[in-house]
Amino acid sequence: MTNRFEPAPQELVLTLLGAYVRPRESALVWSGGLVELLAGQGFSAGAARIALARLVRRDLLEPSKKGRLVYYRLTPRAIAVLEDGDRRIFTLGQGRRPAGQWTVLWHSIPETRRKAREKLVRRLRFLGFGSVQDGTWLAPHDREQEVVALLRELEVTEHAGLMLGRPAASLDVRVFASRAWDLDALAADYAEFAAEFRGYPRRRRTLREPEAFSVRTRLIHRFRQFPAQDPELPEELVPAPPRRVEAVALFHDLYTALAEPAQRHFDEVTGK
Repeated sequence: MTNRFEPAPQELVLTLLGAYVRPRESALVWSGGLVELLAGQGFSAGAARIALARLVRRDLLEPSKKGRLVYYRLTPRAIAVLEDGDRRIFTLGQGRRPAGQWTVLWHSIPETRRKAREKLVRRLRFLGFGSVQDGTWLAPHDREQEVVALLRELEVTEHAGLMLGRPAASLDVRVFASRAWDLDALAADYAEFAAEFRGYPRRRRTLREPEAFSVRTRLIHRFRQFPAQDPELPEELVPAPPRRVEAVALFHDLYTALAEPAQRHFDEVTGK
């Protein structure tokens, strides 16, 4: 059975570039090095090159040639995507989220705008929205600014409606929330993440650079999934996932502790 946490090559490339490329606006990364790093994660050279080509078509990478060598630079669109991801990743689980305004979005985007609808769904999930039913989405925080900006970016404002409000105290919010988010699966995923990485803080000083790179890259990629899964429901209404605090602490600890050896490995492989 396929592990649902195994990264697709395009997503892994974005993880690598977001974690190791500085400055994002101008740095060039050798394509052969990226192919080699992806090979270390189990992808063939062919799959790696297809992933890079598709990221170019998605306007996330810009190719550049120096002699016979091909390099890639992040596009402004990719930088915006990564910065948005950083905000969600590095604030996840940081402090209690008080009960306040909730956001409800409904849309009826026509079939002729399918790509816009698919992009909307992906971005809504990353903002912590859950699907109540087809075309109706719920977030337990005030997301008006982010959603309005997203609707304008996708040019679908005329097909959407937005409302802010509070859940009725007379009903059990947990029952309603479990329809929009799979809270049991979320709790299990946090527990699995903590179990996978809790042994590394004791071993981090003995990891060789390639292993430090592999562990840190997987750490980042795994943790990137949580903003799309975890709505960070107000804890006075719905208890937090039991292992979230441990998972968040492990992420921040290892992200910093393994940064230098992982960066050296990335630079060595891609620095041609």
